[in-house]
Amino acid sequence: MLPKLVEFGKFYIPTYGVLVALGFLVGLWITVRLARRSGLNGDLVTNLAVYVALAGLLGAKLLMIWFDWPDVQVFSLGFLQAAGVFQGGLILALIVAFLYMRRSKLPFLETADCFAPGIAIGHAIGRLGCFAAGCCWGKETHLPWAVTFHNPQAWALTGVPLETPLHPSQLYEFATEALLFGYLMWRFGKPHEPGKIIGLYLVVSSVIRFLIEFTRFHEQALPFGLPLSITQWIAIGVALAGGLLLLRPTGAARISKPVPA
Repeated sequence: MLPKLVEFGKFYIPTYGVLVALGFLVGLWITVRLARRSGLNGDLVTNLAVYVALAGLLGAKLLMIWFDWPDVQVFSLGFLQAAGVFQGGLILALIVAFLYMRRSKLPFLETADCFAPGIAIGHAIGRLGCFAAGCCWGKETHLPWAVTFHNPQAWALTGVPLETPLHPSQLYEFATEALLFGYLMWRFGKPHEPGKIIGLYLVVSSVIRFLIEFTRFHEQALPFGLPLSITQWIAIGVALAGGLLLLRPTGAARISKPVPA
């Protein structure tokens, strides 16, 4: 659609990169506000968000290398510009978050709850970047809302098929993650036990991704001879982890306080 936001000769600013950066900043702003509402240290949460973002980028790239091995070209411009695999970023980000919170003595579940809405809206904005770049495209379809890419630059950068009606898988995920963000923000303002907000995020976002994967084009062979992608198997595992958080016995529910003006 619009892979290059601004172009000066050979130099250009990728739309994907701008939207991913915007998603991070919006998610960070929301997370810090929710952390302060919960009585947490805003500076520590900001540092944590930066570490989590870097871990997310690294994890997404590492899982993409695993998916595309041995054809992946790690030192190519296309690899640097590619989005990576979100679940890989989520898993490594959770590991880094756990280690940092343990070291800084931030309460794990309460802090994770503050991150859940920010991750959802950041993911949603990032998917708009995917749509602009043409990556993560869907299967061919002739439904009324199919989208067709025409920009040769999108094909050159991502390999998305041109002049072919496709499922707008990126927009499916943008819309559902944006709705999930709204629901989590509403739920955060209600009495809740620690771990319930992040549990809801892990379950609902994983179910969303599992279903949307059926509309996605997959270059890799599906494992185990079953009609499920590797991403769907990861989504099942993440959803189970979220389900454990939702079902775990906890104490009294708490409600976050508004941020002082």
